[in-house]
Amino acid sequence: MADPEGRVLLFSAGAADEERWWLTPGGGVHRGETVVAAGVRELAEETGYRVTEAELGPVVATSTAHWRSRGGRAFLGAHSFFFLRVPHTTLITDGREEYEHTFLTGHRWWSVAELRTATEWISPLGLADLMERLLRDGTPKRPVRLPRRPA
Repeated sequence: MADPEGRVLLFSAGAADEERWWLTPGGGVHRGETVVAAGVRELAEETGYRVTEAELGPVVATSTAHWRSRGGRAFLGAHSFFFLRVPHTTLITDGREEYEHTFLTGHRWWSVAELRTATEWISPLGLADLMERLLRDGTPKRPVRLPRRPA
């Protein structure tokens, strides 16, 4: 999602003893839920922005990622990204799930230039290029395939 200045919202995550990283709003798809319905729900829960499925629009990018939990369990995530312009930067985070309150440690609106020069871990890979393209050209005809982060 982009604010009126074209900046993208990212949440910071990571325990105090770990390196901080930044990720887009979102989360898992519940059983029986479509990707678009999950996007609408997660957006409302994490940011307070309430939109319809039509207002959210189509998937603009996809990616996959491998990661390991602290216990060593391996995961493969399939991610779908939407592009939404919002009228203001005020967030309401009351709808977050319990674990999100401990996992997400803050938020920031990033410009494309800031994404390009960031020294912290930004997810997904290729976000700066994607945002630049979306801000310039709007929604692509087909979702953009973002690079996968190495395991």
